[in-house]
Amino acid sequence: MIQMEQKLSTKSEVLIEKENRYGAHNYHPLPVVLEKGEGVFVWDVDGKKYYDFLSSYSAVNQGHCHPKIIGAMIHQAQKLTLTSRAFYNDQLGVFEEYVTKYFGFDKVLPMNTGAEAVETALKLCRKWAYEVKGIAENQAQIIVCENNFHGRTTTIISFSNDEGARKSFGPYTEGFIKIPYDNIDALENVLKASKNIAGFLVEPIQGEAGVYVPTEGYLAKAKALCEAHNVLFIADEVQTGIARTGRLLATCGNCSCEKGCENKPEVKPDILILGKAISGGVYPVSAVLANDAIMNVIKPGQHGSTFGGNPVAAAVAIAALEVIQDEKLAENAERLGIILRKGLNEIAQRNPLIELVRGKGLLNAIVINCGEESDLAWEICLRFRDYGLLAKPTHGNKIRFAPPLVITEEQIKDCLTIIERALNDFI
Repeated sequence: MIQMEQKLSTKSEVLIEKENRYGAHNYHPLPVVLEKGEGVFVWDVDGKKYYDFLSSYSAVNQGHCHPKIIGAMIHQAQKLTLTSRAFYNDQLGVFEEYVTKYFGFDKVLPMNTGAEAVETALKLCRKWAYEVKGIAENQAQIIVCENNFHGRTTTIISFSNDEGARKSFGPYTEGFIKIPYDNIDALENVLKASKNIAGFLVEPIQGEAGVYVPTEGYLAKAKALCEAHNVLFIADEVQTGIARTGRLLATCGNCSCEKGCENKPEVKPDILILGKAISGGVYPVSAVLANDAIMNVIKPGQHGSTFGGNPVAAAVAIAALEVIQDEKLAENAERLGIILRKGLNEIAQRNPLIELVRGKGLLNAIVINCGEESDLAWEICLRFRDYGLLAKPTHGNKIRFAPPLVITEEQIKDCLTIIERALNDFI
């Protein structure tokens, strides 16, 4: 029996109307207006408390308003916020040393957003292809995967399958070859067919596609093929990185950083793309990491950003990465992800609405037993909201569950109760 949905307050309606009237309609938010966050919780403008089960698309891994990260931002903002890269500042070099040692690379190129970092990686890969590999100018090609999500800039949508993001935005950028995700044969065939392949850009787990986890060994085999053909393996870990999947990076066998890690990585990307949780959701920070043989092709004036590498970003990112290490959030994500998936699978045995549960660490999703064009997953998310949990559908019938990594086992069990209660309203 479907129950009545919660009504929005007048205050919420007024604020939503302001966005609808004065803002571009490029998003379709769940109708809830938030004004406060702490740890795993957020509160709306009427004081109702919710579990955040999206974490701003995995940007808030360290929890909302983590005091150490906020403290670093306030402290630095009171001293110096921006110099541009026209001058040195006293924070950037410290951050660059910290982050390169943390992830095991020679150099970092700091930017602001995830899409900027992806664009940076593409430019870096192409320049390496022409100046090091010897591909003829303007002939370099980069392999990408179907159903990818790397952002929404003009270049990135040029190799997207999302027609909503592509339609009426052409002409598109050339130089990309799309292959099926999690298909080693397809990758090998393209690598064998062309000498102009510069790189392979891949998400270790396809988040926007509904948390599609590839077959065991896929990433390692893909990296080996890239090495055999002198092609750069580019890992987009904007969403999967920074402990979300139970490891510091999803490309790791366990963890690839120098701090507290003994296991060798399953895959060491040639170019690593980071964003989102590298700042704990406090400030826009992204980064592209690579070793000298790749990064040194970039010379002064060839790429940059006024805000990239600013003092506040540097201070915030160091604090955010320290929190990951100090609070053992990768280990927490690994342990609680197992508990969450077990609970979801148990619910699926009792409720036919869940067709499939998938995920890794605390990046998970349920596939609702309906078509992608159905509104059922949206209606279920509205019911989650009514019962105090915020999540959002992706690709129509998939609901992503990605709480902050500071969540506890007791809170996970409470959330499972909410999830089952809401789902039961629809059967």
